[in-house]
Amino acid sequence: MAVEDIKSGLLQSIDASSILSSLVVLLLAYAASRIFTYVLTHLSEWKALNIVGLNRITVKMLIPLLKFTFYFVAIYYILAHIFNIASSQLLLFSGLLGAGLGFGLQNLFSDVVGGILTVVERPYQIGDKITMGGYYGEVKDIGLRVTRLVTPDDSLVSVPNGSIFQKSVVNVNAGNLEMMVVIDLFIDPSCDANLAMNIIKEALLTSKYIRLSEKHPYVILMKDFPFYKRIRAKGYANDFRYEFSFETDVTRRAWAEFSKRGIKPPRIGVLEKDAALFP
Repeated sequence: MAVEDIKSGLLQSIDASSILSSLVVLLLAYAASRIFTYVLTHLSEWKALNIVGLNRITVKMLIPLLKFTFYFVAIYYILAHIFNIASSQLLLFSGLLGAGLGFGLQNLFSDVVGGILTVVERPYQIGDKITMGGYYGEVKDIGLRVTRLVTPDDSLVSVPNGSIFQKSVVNVNAGNLEMMVVIDLFIDPSCDANLAMNIIKEALLTSKYIRLSEKHPYVILMKDFPFYKRIRAKGYANDFRYEFSFETDVTRRAWAEFSKRGIKPPRIGVLEKDAALFP
C-alpha cells in the first residue's frame, strides 16, 4: 500500500513546474559544492594557517564532506518538499531505490557507496598521496563516483571509488604533510661503504627539504649484495609535494661527492645480473 502511495504521489507531483524546481535545486547544490571547493582549496594554501595549527590537508578534508552534504540535502528537499513525500514514505523509497540500484546499477552503486565510506572512514583524503587502482599520485578530488589523482607525470586519473572494495589502498602520508622518502644508491663492492654512508648521511641532513624531529628520524642502511653494495637513506620530506625534489637533491649531491672521493657505481649490467639471480 505504501508503495502505491509513493507511486501515486510522484505521478501527481510530476509536472513541468516540479521538474524545473528540482533542476534548480540540483544546480544550486552543484554550484554550492563548486564554490566551497574553490574557496577551501585556495584557503588551504594560505600560509597563515600554520599559525593556528592547521595545514592544507586538514582544510581540504572538509571538501568531500560538504559535497556529499549538499547533494543529500538537495535530494531530500526535492523528495520531501517538491514531490511532497512523507518521512515514512521517504524511508521506504530509499530502501526501494537502494535495492533497484543494487540490482540494476551495481557498479555505480558500488562507486557511490565507496565514496560515502571514504568520507566517513577516511582511508585517504584530499591532499594525500596514495596508490589506488594501480595508480600513484596526489588526491585532488573525492567525488560521488570517482577519486581524481594527479600522478608524478602530471596526468589526471579518475579512479572509481568502488576500487576500495577490490584492491588495497596505500596511503604514504596518511593526512600528514611530511612523508618518508627512501633513497637507494648503488656502489661497486670494492668501494669504501662506510665513507659512502657518511657522504649520503651528510647530503640527507643538509637538504633543504628534510624534516628532522623525534617523530621524524632518519636512517642510513647498507646491504651487501654479490655484485654491488646498496646504501639506503630514509628521511622525511618536510612536504610530500617535495618527494621527488628531496630524492633528487640528496642523490645529486651524494654522487657529486662520490665522484670526488673515488666511489664508483657498479659495473654495467651487474644490477640486471643480480636481479636475475635474486628476484
